[in-house]
Amino acid sequence: MADITTTAVTLQGDDVAIAAYQAQPVATNPDASVPGIVVLQEIFGVNAHIRDVTERIAKLGYVAIAPALYQRLEPGFETGYDPDSILLGRQYKQQTKADELLTDIQTAIDHLQANPLVNSAAIGCIGFCFGGHVAYLAATLPDIKATASFYGAGITTWCPGDGEPTLSRTPQISGTLYGFFGMTDKSIPVEQVDAIEQALQHHQIEHQIFRYAEAEHGFFCDQRGSYNAIAAADAWTHVQALFQQLT
Repeated sequence: MADITTTAVTLQGDDVAIAAYQAQPVATNPDASVPGIVVLQEIFGVNAHIRDVTERIAKLGYVAIAPALYQRLEPGFETGYDPDSILLGRQYKQQTKADELLTDIQTAIDHLQANPLVNSAAIGCIGFCFGGHVAYLAATLPDIKATASFYGAGITTWCPGDGEPTLSRTPQISGTLYGFFGMTDKSIPVEQVDAIEQALQHHQIEHQIFRYAEAEHGFFCDQRGSYNAIAAADAWTHVQALFQQLT
């Protein structure tokens, strides 16, 4: 594992300044270049779990950045997992818009590509919960070469800001996409997982779909009651293999 540094940064987009959390390995070779990874939050903001994932990715040797997806709605938003927090997080989710999310993610990508440690041609993303849905959207950006989408609800039925469901954008994905789903996740019926896999197959998108029989929604997050250590560990090995393809 690499030694890392972490910092809060501000990403200057065309119409909004976006707060973000960044972690990167301590450079030991000035000529080295590594992949950059965008980390996409759950409905709970860039909280301790998302910061931890960002740091874990940096310890693998990548530069990772987690932009605040609710920046336009509630700057500095961060909350826990109690019922009131879930309700509030969902309210903000419903106010997001796909075009704004993609603009803000592109701003994070631009920031990564400006980092002298980053190989600008090796950009990936990973997202959880709401961020898993947004990761599917982000996979349509030309710079994204590898995407890990964890239990993104609503991909087949909804798109932030309305319009056709996000699944309809599958033909625009140009990189590799790995999807991770719990088979006891009440927010994502098995039929929806099947539909995602079928769309990826139909459009010949390089992909793998991982299904965990005993896992619920949020199974990767060790701060949630639905945490499943076995499923999380297995998923993490696949995430590492996916991002290894960027090197």
